[in-house]
Amino acid sequence: MINKEIIQKIRKEYETPLFLFDADELRNRVCNIRDILESGDEKIGLCYSIKANPFLIPYLSDIVDKFEVCSPGELQICKEYRVDPSMIIYSGVHKEKEDIEDAITCGSGILTAESVRHYELIKEICNSIDKDVRLILRLSSKSQFGMSIEDIRHIMDINRDNPFISIEGIHYFAGTQRTKLKHQREELEMLKDTIAVLREEFHLPLPVLEYGPGLAYPYFTGDDFSDTLCPLKELLPELITAAGSSELCIEMGRFLASSCGYYFTDVCDVKESYDQRWIILDGGINHVNYIGQMMGMKTPVIITVKNSDGTVINNTDELILNNISEFTGKYDKPQSLCGSLCTTNDVLARSYSGVALELKDTLVFCNIGAYSVTEGINLFLSRNMPLVLIHSDGVISRVREVKETWGLNCQPHKEQ
Repeated sequence: MINKEIIQKIRKEYETPLFLFDADELRNRVCNIRDILESGDEKIGLCYSIKANPFLIPYLSDIVDKFEVCSPGELQICKEYRVDPSMIIYSGVHKEKEDIEDAITCGSGILTAESVRHYELIKEICNSIDKDVRLILRLSSKSQFGMSIEDIRHIMDINRDNPFISIEGIHYFAGTQRTKLKHQREELEMLKDTIAVLREEFHLPLPVLEYGPGLAYPYFTGDDFSDTLCPLKELLPELITAAGSSELCIEMGRFLASSCGYYFTDVCDVKESYDQRWIILDGGINHVNYIGQMMGMKTPVIITVKNSDGTVINNTDELILNNISEFTGKYDKPQSLCGSLCTTNDVLARSYSGVALELKDTLVFCNIGAYSVTEGINLFLSRNMPLVLIHSDGVISRVREVKETWGLNCQPHKEQ
């Protein structure tokens, strides 16, 4: 697991900004999640939504049951990693014929349909290439994703005699970082009743329930880090009940991957104006995106490495990492952590008081294993995309080099 020696080693040997993902921490968390899911009498499957962080796929293929893929590009990533196609659930709100045909011909285990048009395209392709498909229908949670129960009924009705498409069940996901478990409990009860009605109405077994609970993960100082698996433990009885009537598989991205990620960025300027200390970093919101961050009004868990003597300091009294110096108290002047983008939106923490920051100090943003690496606004100002490292079994590997982006923002010069 990551400790201060590894942090110091990375700071010494690599240039910031960079992402570090700890595969050991990831696998340990997934194994703990599996232990919880397997503690009941019913089997509950686990699906990783790769949009959270595709770099983690190779470290999960032997300990999750499925991978949710939501785009042609993500399907290509799975091919590159030699993912067993039977593990793939090919999802996504936008599917065209060539995308669907690619997913079917590569052997994707299950496809989802999010609209009647999706179903018609899948049917057309299955008929033309003479291929069988297992299909689940996504029920809308009143967002743009999925479809109404009326459309689901319509598809089941017109598919009665289709020799290629087997409708296997329902797909449902309502959102992420949902802290009130009463919503998930109500959804699971609703889904159980809905599937029971559809089974009786269409005389189909509909064994599969693919469900994304959207469990919350803590990010900010003041959040409760005492047991980050607590939401899953509390929801387990309802999951076991749902698994008693369906082959339940739960999708996780943020809840599974957040804890394994770290983002290193150096202080490149320090200045004071209007009773405020401004800390300019070589990274910014083009790399860092915590859901709920709200223009830096909340402060994430941050480790500081002092340039003067290499001391590693935690900015919270919560136990976050092994072998980190104890919390050192509050700095008496407000500091704003700002990135390198020319926009007032580029604020990572508006009032950081963990330690007085100086030029060339390194900040390590914790719990950044999910989404930031894929959600960054990388083309704004043509800043480089950062280095990506993986730590596994004591070895640090470079899995993506620094990528220049300026060439994507201009028309190539042509010699006259």
